[in-house]
Amino acid sequence: MSDGTVNVISTKPGLPRRKKIQLGRQLALYILMAPTILSLFIFNYIPMYGVIIAFQDYSVFKGVMGSDWVSLKHFTKFLTDDRFWSVMQNTLIINFYDLLFGFTAPILFALLANEIYNKKFKRIMQTVSYLPHFLSWVVVAGLFYAILSPSASGLVNNALVWLFGIEPIFFMTEPGLFRGIVVFADIWKSVGFSAILYFAVIAGIDSSLYEAAWIDGANRVQQAIFITLPGMAPMIVLMFLLKIASIFGIGFERIFLMQNPLVYDKSDVIATYVYRIGLEQAQYSLTTAIGLTQSLLAFVLLISANWASKRAVGMGLY
Repeated sequence: MSDGTVNVISTKPGLPRRKKIQLGRQLALYILMAPTILSLFIFNYIPMYGVIIAFQDYSVFKGVMGSDWVSLKHFTKFLTDDRFWSVMQNTLIINFYDLLFGFTAPILFALLANEIYNKKFKRIMQTVSYLPHFLSWVVVAGLFYAILSPSASGLVNNALVWLFGIEPIFFMTEPGLFRGIVVFADIWKSVGFSAILYFAVIAGIDSSLYEAAWIDGANRVQQAIFITLPGMAPMIVLMFLLKIASIFGIGFERIFLMQNPLVYDKSDVIATYVYRIGLEQAQYSLTTAIGLTQSLLAFVLLISANWASKRAVGMGLY
């Protein structure tokens, strides 16, 4: 006997079936991701097994499993070494200069390039600024040694002698000038390529905002400050957080190729210090302990900077 109710049978597929359909549609994307995930696992995660030698007196003859365990011996050794703290100071100072000048240079370059009206000249300037990025540090170091040389080929010294009558200076052997030179070299090499991200962000800003600001009487500087910079803010925050995370590390090639024994006191950084004691002196456990500590500090710094950024400006990496 019917009670007057109507039973409605749903024809919609169940949740498991929906998931299967979505998986089938996205299968091609998963296949494309597979090589990247596999290479990441092989080259980034499997080598983490090697960090255990930081707690051993590692011997290449005994291997990882046969070497003697020494607990925190190597951590104590470098943390109580005055030379290590001198190297750490050099690393932080050069990175601070990179952050102060090298990080802001692409932002300023993108803002200034955005104000150029002539599109053809603008494209040419951007292309020329990208070119140094594709030069290896071997070439860049050779160029700077040649340009700053006190010999007849040194353009800078020739200009100083001709304009001011100053005696030639071998800039690359002056400890007080080395940090400024390597920071300037990095800016010259990377400013154009680093600005690409900011160019892309600027291109996505709604042009009607500039039109409305122009109608309200805002000049080009005011438009850059109140429209362009706020539009670039998410990208600036992202790049700043990534830069902060690498403050305990620095490009090995740049320092190694441009330094010399006369400027070791000001140029020796963690990367070059690890190279000398690790490869040249075969102290693998000590260098692994330094690298592990450096990575942990970078991780903590990244998490802290991300938390502070989200609290201060409401933006972060995640």
